[in-house]
Amino acid sequence: MDPFWWAVVFWMDGIGWGQVPPVLLGPNQLGRVQRRLCGQMLDFTRNHGADHRIWSTALCQRRDLYVYVPPGYDPAKKYPMAIFLHGAAQDENFFLQAQVAHIDEAIVTGKLPPIIIAAPDGSLRGRATIFKPATFFANSRVGQFEDFIMQDVWHFVHTNFSIRPEREAHAIIGVSMGGSAAYMLAIKHKDRIKAAIGIHPPLNLRWADSQGRYRAPFDPDDWGVRERLKGGEALGRRKFFTLRFHDLFGPSFGHGKQAMAGISAINPMEMLDVYDVRPGELDLFVAYGGRDEFNIAAQVESFLWRARARGLEIGVAYDPNGKHDLATGLRLFPEALRWAAKRTPPPTP
Repeated sequence: MDPFWWAVVFWMDGIGWGQVPPVLLGPNQLGRVQRRLCGQMLDFTRNHGADHRIWSTALCQRRDLYVYVPPGYDPAKKYPMAIFLHGAAQDENFFLQAQVAHIDEAIVTGKLPPIIIAAPDGSLRGRATIFKPATFFANSRVGQFEDFIMQDVWHFVHTNFSIRPEREAHAIIGVSMGGSAAYMLAIKHKDRIKAAIGIHPPLNLRWADSQGRYRAPFDPDDWGVRERLKGGEALGRRKFFTLRFHDLFGPSFGHGKQAMAGISAINPMEMLDVYDVRPGELDLFVAYGGRDEFNIAAQVESFLWRARARGLEIGVAYDPNGKHDLATGLRLFPEALRWAAKRTPPPTP
């Protein structure tokens, strides 16, 4: 993205589904971050003066990836692993800029067991952009992004790092769009993944009330299922930017009724039934705000209603005044880490 559009994204404080505005990265950016860490950020990107990207067979192109290894990483031990998925209008740099320092601190202070974390680029064009901002890390008409994560990234990490093999040692963490994808991938690949954490995640992509209104709050006695994608309908507004359905879903799934099949297939709430998720199969945690500009609260609460009807226990962190922003996410993140720490096994010989 050219400097003008970086400035636009910075001025908007993200487009809403994202959590932090991206910044221009130079060759020294990684070094500045690394000096604040006790663990290590390993660079498989082209962000810092050389091209170290991994090859994606699913996407038929090279792709950026960061891998965090904890302090004292020892290949003679086997470590739990998580995959971190960024939000819309973001790329892998979000993990570098806004998340890795908090995770590193939690490991150093003993609040989280040592863990290896992979942060891949799931943007459509290989860079953060406000145009066609979302892939949902799904297989769709814009690319095989689910296969990129669950085949290419998964194989790369397990081949090059010492990872515990059992599913109880594997988790996916996601922010906003990435939070929805974390649930989608965990449900679909529950044979390999035990836990999913979503921060501000859209968990019911077909949310609407009984009158078809997206902006309505969740009411268990007055809600329905969206049957048609109204492209011009607003999901929400941040500052001077309105995000509409066609901005988010159109590139991947098209418009109108034909888009619903693709959206339904990756909709976490519907997937609970399609994949017959049963009590104890997955560990799920969600963090969200009550004043979310994109009405994520209604999506989350309708998902929780359905999950509880199936007897599922979901960990929840809720900020009644929270918005769809970095500040709310950081307030809720410590509770997510406490939840994760109880479920993350330690490294083994």
